[in-house]
Amino acid sequence: MIQNLVIPNLHPLGYDYKKLLYNATFCLVPRGRRLGSFRYLEALQAACVPVLLSNGWILPFSEVIDWNKSVIWGDERLLLQVPSIVRSIPEEQILSLQQQTQFLWQTYFSNVEKIVTTVLEILKDRIYSHMARNQMLWNSLPGAHFIMPEYSDAATTYPFYYKKLGRQPSAKFTAVIYAISPVMASSSPLFRLVRNVAKSASVHKILVIWHCDVSPPLPRKWPSDLAVPILVKTRNIKTISSRFFPYRDIETDAVFSLDEDVLLTTDEIDFAFSVWKEFPERIVGYPARNHYWDDLRSKWSYTSKWTNDYSMVLTGAAIYHRYYNYLYTHLLNSYSVKSIVDQMQNCEDILLNFLVSHVTNLPPIKVTQRKLYKESMIPNTNGKSSSVWLNTLHFVQRQSCIHNFTNAFGYMPLIRSSLRMDPILFKDPVSNLRKKYRQIELV
Repeated sequence: MIQNLVIPNLHPLGYDYKKLLYNATFCLVPRGRRLGSFRYLEALQAACVPVLLSNGWILPFSEVIDWNKSVIWGDERLLLQVPSIVRSIPEEQILSLQQQTQFLWQTYFSNVEKIVTTVLEILKDRIYSHMARNQMLWNSLPGAHFIMPEYSDAATTYPFYYKKLGRQPSAKFTAVIYAISPVMASSSPLFRLVRNVAKSASVHKILVIWHCDVSPPLPRKWPSDLAVPILVKTRNIKTISSRFFPYRDIETDAVFSLDEDVLLTTDEIDFAFSVWKEFPERIVGYPARNHYWDDLRSKWSYTSKWTNDYSMVLTGAAIYHRYYNYLYTHLLNSYSVKSIVDQMQNCEDILLNFLVSHVTNLPPIKVTQRKLYKESMIPNTNGKSSSVWLNTLHFVQRQSCIHNFTNAFGYMPLIRSSLRMDPILFKDPVSNLRKKYRQIELV
């Protein structure tokens, strides 16, 4: 269907302009008082492929945006050729054009802030030409705004382009364990987790982020029969956000984030890593949570109820690409949300989910049906047992975080999903010896 955007808001025959626009496949965009026309942006927003009829019009940001992937050029002197041109376009190309219009609109044109940011990013590439992002980065998801050349000047190092460039993630992961409790004995949850992680053939290194008032165990107290190195980070560990700092010691693409009291087996760790390698741009893990709209309070809120769908995978037992550590540390400074996390010492896992969904426009991925993934109680310095998950204030803070993060981002970026990844033959009535991840079903 070809929709001419010159018609007024209400057609004499009673047609609704907006309805026609959003149901059209192609939208004619003739010149206005000048070469350009606001109808062009209307077409982009509606995912209607613009058919441009304005000879000599240089489209905005054409220095970096390849408009041939999202528009059809016509000759305003040969209007009768337009119908045959659009009819000759294959269906798969039409879909590609429509998808690109949505990408460009949402990334560069949907509000004044994004337009101004795009101008500044183009100027940045001009000034620092040695770090300029190429056209592929500008014209592919997630867009140049989320590609920080200070991190790397090679497209192959960003998780979004692995499949497009035929690159495979590294075969190892770095385990980053966040520790906040003193270690009382060799059978402590932290040491048990370290042993389970070290048994994985895919682990490259273990980093322990020691955020505790007491000193970490002496080197001779740590498990000595491990085949992987253990590094304990104690300096500048002042806030909970330190668990997502882009440490130079993280040399692998994959970061397996773990809380000290996680109950995962080695098979569960290996299976999550195998799933992540297929989806390196997403968060993959075990504990799932959801958000919902609270009608009584008229705002988004947080829930930990066990349901069939989810929108977050908490980083107490999750794996993600190390680039998100860099984005968390540097990109989020402009959103004024890290201060909320560091003040509460809470919600850092929710914030990382906001960030990744904001960048990728994709949900996380949950693996297996495990519900309980942490120790119910862990000892504190007074010898008593406590659990932050059972603390009412902790839950109230997380509900508040959902609301505050949504306001900071300007919208709700979290996306619900019902997908769950299980190993082949999981729960099938066959011998466990035929299954690769045998420990998972014994949990």
